[in-house]
Amino acid sequence: MASLVSCPHCGLRPKEEFTIKGAALRRPVFDAASDVWLDYVYLRDNPRGEYEEYWHHTTGCRRWLVVNRNTATHETGTVRDAAAALKAETSA
Repeated sequence: MASLVSCPHCGLRPKEEFTIKGAALRRPVFDAASDVWLDYVYLRDNPRGEYEEYWHHTTGCRRWLVVNRNTATHETGTVRDAAAALKAETSA
């Protein structure tokens, strides 16, 4: 049976409808030091356990989502709209 992901817009959907696009990282400020930008662009952690990633609902609503996924078990947890998550972060 296919793994299901709970899209906030479409409900439960098969994992195959989504494309994983990578770590949900905070972008540095425009005038950040070059070493900060170097880390952001080229260096990635390889965590074991809970991790936030950007996913694109490619064959569904075509929205960008932030998915909490366990890298050891590949189980997905919370899923939220990426635009809403960014707006919440910037207003906090």
